[in-house]
Amino acid sequence: MHSSELAPAAPPHEDSGLLVQPISGLETIGIIFGTNIGAGVLGMAFAARKTGYVPLLLCLAITCVLCTITMLYLTEVALRTRGNRQLSGLASRYLGGLGGWLLFLAVAANSFGALTAYMAGSGSILLDLLGGYGMSKELGSILFIVPSVAVLYLGLKVLGAGNKVISMSMIVIILALIMASIVSQDARLSNLWLSRWQYVVPVFNLAVFVFGAQFLVPELVRGNLSAPRKLPRLIMCGMALTFVFVALIPASVIALVGTDNLTQVATLSWGRALGQWAYYTANIFALLAMLTSYWGLGGCLFTNIFDHFRLGSETQKSKRLLVLVVVALPPFLLAYSGIASFVNALYFAGTFGGVLMGIIPVLLLNAARRRGDAGSEFVCGWYAHRSVQWLIMATFFLSGVYAVVSLFGVLPESW
Repeated sequence: MHSSELAPAAPPHEDSGLLVQPISGLETIGIIFGTNIGAGVLGMAFAARKTGYVPLLLCLAITCVLCTITMLYLTEVALRTRGNRQLSGLASRYLGGLGGWLLFLAVAANSFGALTAYMAGSGSILLDLLGGYGMSKELGSILFIVPSVAVLYLGLKVLGAGNKVISMSMIVIILALIMASIVSQDARLSNLWLSRWQYVVPVFNLAVFVFGAQFLVPELVRGNLSAPRKLPRLIMCGMALTFVFVALIPASVIALVGTDNLTQVATLSWGRALGQWAYYTANIFALLAMLTSYWGLGGCLFTNIFDHFRLGSETQKSKRLLVLVVVALPPFLLAYSGIASFVNALYFAGTFGGVLMGIIPVLLLNAARRRGDAGSEFVCGWYAHRSVQWLIMATFFLSGVYAVVSLFGVLPESW
């Protein structure tokens, strides 16, 4: 964990070319909530079809706490470093070239895996809603891409404003659907108590992806440099809000339809069970959730490409367009290549990126405290103790070991 010994430091004052773009507290919370809620809504209920709701809830609670702590680690790291560096830039600064490439690949795998899932998911939803009007999955995904990439091109300020508005709209929709589920005569609380703990590890791995907002931290710091002391509280608020709704949504769906009637995009079965109004409402919500998550993860990949490859100022329109093509085109092609299903895309993206993001923030924090080039207005407390750091790294490492072993078919079939 003595990360300062891994590699020589990069030039301390090197700038990423990314401009300071202030965002408000609500916009900050909206980016965290909007980015996380897409994966949570669309994958968690289906992932719990074998394990049941109680193990799912435990996994969500543990991963929410661990991921929030690592986000706070990265907040201190970013505040100790000049130049608006992104994750790959921070890793290059403190862990050397290899660390920078590892982080960039983690960001790319996480983002491309999620964006691919959202491409496929948006196409499925629009086909389900508008299939009788000549809609196809491919056309649905293309229609989804247009507002997605437009906001990425316009930058952090517009992204923050869009996430704030749509996140507030999603909360209203979620509450309406949850209330409808509670009063439905088909709801069965007994559906929530069925538990099969032997399936809990793969659910934990997907939960890592749901709360894996560490990639957003440098962007959130860049947007809150005028009031950095408020950022840790905003991060905790955003993650707590995510936990509440990511826990409530699969609870409502499972109570309503049970674990045997879930679709991969869970809002489809939720909407059908509640009636026509809810069918359309739930799937509009799903599209909004994927849109805000696309903005968060796509924007993270966008800025990391600028930083990692030293493309200069982000105000250069030609370079912005080129990077936008790199971000937007591969997920569309992958979504229709037949390589992976919707949940599998989330699972493997979360595994690779999640494991690194449970380990690298610890190394970065220890290195930045030794060799940071700026004073931080926020310093992590007791949760930065070495025992906590080792616990976090061990948890994420063992999660990755499970994923690799399962990939090669070594585990029992019940898993």
